[in-house]
Amino acid sequence: MSDVVEIVEVGARDGLQNEAAALDPATRLEFIGRLEAAGARRIEAVSFVNERRVPQMAGAEAIMAGLPPAPGRSRIGLVLNMRGWDRAVAANVDEANVVVCCSDEFGVRNQGATIAGQMQALAAICERRAREGGPPVSVTFSVAFGCPFEGEVPEARVAALAREAGALGVPEIALGDTIGVADPWTVRRRIEAVRSAAPDARLRMHFHDTRNTGLANCLASVEAGVRVLDASCGGLGGCPFAPGATGNIATEDLVYMLERAGFATGYSLRALVDAARWIGALIDKPPVSALSRAGPFPA
Repeated sequence: MSDVVEIVEVGARDGLQNEAAALDPATRLEFIGRLEAAGARRIEAVSFVNERRVPQMAGAEAIMAGLPPAPGRSRIGLVLNMRGWDRAVAANVDEANVVVCCSDEFGVRNQGATIAGQMQALAAICERRAREGGPPVSVTFSVAFGCPFEGEVPEARVAALAREAGALGVPEIALGDTIGVADPWTVRRRIEAVRSAAPDARLRMHFHDTRNTGLANCLASVEAGVRVLDASCGGLGGCPFAPGATGNIATEDLVYMLERAGFATGYSLRALVDAARWIGALIDKPPVSALSRAGPFPA
């Protein structure tokens, strides 16, 4: 293998969060176990959000308590504010991923805060961590390529937010194509802009396949030197504000493409396909991934 691409598995959080079925913590724990058995080393396990607003993510503390210690693996908790950070620290997550929206309208509707308010929360979390300790912090800039309410998101805005996060010392910055509108050429330009704005941060990319450009955008990212990509087993997920959204990039489809090109991912395709079919049966929604239908090659 000539190179390694790290795939952060997001099916247990971003995937299930947008599905209609609300699975209990025990079932989600089993899903996480299957994903880790399939090769996931970094996994979005939980979300510390208001359980009344997002019942699919209820029981975050119970899930973290039920995960056995696993050296070399990282269980990530999503946080939106200081309350979420405090819960994440108490639950002993391995990483905390703070989400900041790149448009005010999306931020207010999703998180009840403007861009400025969300960046203030990120700064406060970084300051608290520096003073009191806690898990590593990363940031995902959602709707970094387009907003369903405001339309195109300016590249300069994304770069400015990345610059601010870099100045806070955030070690990893993810760009999220939340509604699946990006194209490979825009992806390359946005990667260059963010690299210039935050040269010390590692880049991670998060694509949705709403308009069938997800894998192409992953390829563009890898060609631009990015080595961390998000994906969701079975293509679970989507965005409630993106009509017809088909969800995240399917982990098994991404693994197949990368490994055919000679990249190492550490995943088992067959185990991923089995996990996708298992969770699809539980939520009464067949996986949308091509690998779940066609299977690996060679057979």
